[in-house]
This record gives sequence, C-alpha cells and structure tokens, in this order.
Amino acid sequence: MKKESHMMSYGYNPDWSEGSVKPPIFQTSTFVFKNAAEGKRFFEVAYAKSKLKKSEQLGLIYSRLNNPNMQILEERLAILEGSESAAAFVSGMSAISTVMLAFLKPGDALLISNPTYGGTHTFVYNYLKEIGVNIISFDFDDKYDNVMKKLNHSKMENKLKMIYVETPANPTNTLIDLNMVEKIKKTIQDKTGLEIISVCDNTYLGPIWQSPLDFGIDLTCYSATKFLNGHSDVIAGAVMGSKSVISQVKYLRTFLGGMIAPYTAWLLTRSLETLHVRMNYQAENSVKIVNFLKTHKNVDEIYYPGYENMNQSQKEIYKSQCSHGGAMIAFTVIGNEKGAFKFLDSLKLIKLAVSLGSNESLAQHPYSMTHSDVPEDVKDSIGITDGLIRLSIGIEYADDIINDLKQALNKI
Repeated sequence: MKKESHMMSYGYNPDWSEGSVKPPIFQTSTFVFKNAAEGKRFFEVAYAKSKLKKSEQLGLIYSRLNNPNMQILEERLAILEGSESAAAFVSGMSAISTVMLAFLKPGDALLISNPTYGGTHTFVYNYLKEIGVNIISFDFDDKYDNVMKKLNHSKMENKLKMIYVETPANPTNTLIDLNMVEKIKKTIQDKTGLEIISVCDNTYLGPIWQSPLDFGIDLTCYSATKFLNGHSDVIAGAVMGSKSVISQVKYLRTFLGGMIAPYTAWLLTRSLETLHVRMNYQAENSVKIVNFLKTHKNVDEIYYPGYENMNQSQKEIYKSQCSHGGAMIAFTVIGNEKGAFKFLDSLKLIKLAVSLGSNESLAQHPYSMTHSDVPEDVKDSIGITDGLIRLSIGIEYADDIINDLKQALNKI
C-alpha cells in the first residue's frame, strides 16, 4: 500500500484495545509484567544485554523506555521516511541535540552548513563549542572543493565525526547538495578510517518532497511540531534512520529523558493521517502565492525552491533532490526593517507568529525573531537581512491569502 494508506492503521491492532478503531491514549507510567522472568527478559533486551530472538517482541516496561502510543507513532514515521527505524522526541531541539550528543564528544569535529534554524545555531555555537566540540561551517553556496579546503585548513579532518546540514535552510530556502555531503563523508572516511555520521534536518520538505536517506544520509531530523503535526497544538521532534544508528540515539534518549509523551504521540499519530492532504494543498497554495509576489512592486527578492530566479547551481540541486518547492516562502520587501514591520503589522488573515507548517498561514521576521541570536555579520553574509519575511503557507483559500498579502504590501 501507499504511505498515506498506512497512516490509517499501521502498527495498531484493534483486538488489543477493545476493538477501538483508533489507538487509545496509554496514559500510564509503567506496565505490569506477567511474571518475574518476563520482566528480567524485557530488561535484558532493553539494555542491550541480549538481542531479540527471531519471532520475539520487546514487551512494555516503562514509558521512559517504550509506550504503545510512542511505538505506533515511530513505526508510522519510519514508513513515511522509508527508514528502518525512528525515534520520537518531546521537541525538535530535543531530537537535534540528542543526535549531536550521541555521536559527538569534546575534541571531535562537527561540519555544519550555514544557515540553520536559530535554535540549532545557538546549541552548536553556545553549547557544543563551549564543551570542546570543534565547529567547522560552510555556506550553502560552497562547492565540494571549497568545503574540503576549509576542512584541510581547520586541521580537523582526523577529528570529524558528524556532518550536519539543513536543506532547504531556515529561513532563506537555500539548498545544500546532498550528493556533495555524501562525497565529503566518503572522502574523509576513506582518508582517515573514521566513521562519520551524516544528518539532515528535513523539516521543510520531508517526508513528501525530499528523501535524504536516498542520497546516503544516515539520519533525518524533524521538528515534528511543524508539517508532521500541522495543527499548532503539539511540540515534538523525530529522528529517522537505520536500526543500528537509531538504537544509539534511543539509548541516550532513555537517560536524557527526551522521549515523547503518550498524549503528544497520540495527537501526532492523528495528524499523520492527513499529512499528504495537508502538505499537498499547502504546496498548491504556495505556487499561487509565489506567482503573486513576483508581480508586486514592494517585493524585492523571492526565495523559493524551484523558483525561476534561482541561480544555476541551486536549480541543479533542486532538480536532483526535490520533488516540489514546498510550503515555505521567503521574500524581502522594500524599506528594510521599517518596511518589514509595516507589512507584518498590517496582516489580518495571516498570523504574526513564529513556527511553520501548520494549517494556518504564519509570517515572521527572522532577523529579529527566530535568528536574533545569530551574529549580524553572519546573518548579512547568508542573506538573512532585516527586510526578509518568512512566510509559512496554510490551507486557507489561496485568493484570501493573496488578498491579505496584497493589502499589507500596499501599506509599506
């Protein structure tokens, strides 16, 4: 069956829940063992002292380790991403930080693309750097040779343990070449013999319009708060990849305590049922909005994957790894911050709020809001200007969104 069909029932057996057509909420902290031997066996497997036998299934122990709602959600997330396994978290930043802490220790090196979400940037440069992780960054427009020169200049090739990219990048929609990431990883691994983990934040286009795992990426990270949930009523995160790599992430999650709660997992499972309908409709709306924006005199530049004004390099990356531009649009208005604020304060239908990927359309000012902690010289160098607007397109009627944008732009 197709993925959207699996979202209705995969991983759930109504016979185990009084015939309920939907999974109930298993709002419990612990689970009763049938006998002491069963409890012993479950813990042997849970703490990797023993492996599951061919037809054996890990039983329920404690909701910090496993819970039916979390398990159903993770199985469906893996189906969506086309991965072997998945891990659900209490937030997107919990997912990202746990992945980084699972594979990086003081003295290791992290190669990271620029720009990234503001929270990721702050965690990397204000925490990882402080505990002794070496940070090497590269810009979205750096080619393979440029990145290799930066690695060579840093003298950290022998310390490289992770390559982390975000594509399309938040908030500029710039694309990172996943084929290049795999080439860099393979080159350094062949040269040093080290095992390197590659990670992609796939929040903007995944899991429908981009599949990083197909390009050799080891792990995909999500703020599941965004498109995966789509209702602005959940904070959650997710990580998908192979069983062997996800098991290392889950091991640390157990002790950091960042797993998703039963009720949140239940809500997110509900949302996955309409994921394809929502995201595809949002994408249709986005194309109409882009076509409007390019005609308005107060719009300076538009940043949208697949947009006709993208440079040749970005167009090639888009054709290689994206099936659609998605539902996130970035654009600059005339008048810099003053013009941007006038526009944002004039919106009526579209909400002035951070976050993205929800049913309702949202707009915000990255320079002073989500990316306020990024140094100004860095923001300027990667296109995060004070005239930039980040727009998340919802499922309202497209003409109503356009009319709201028009009246607000006219007031600049």
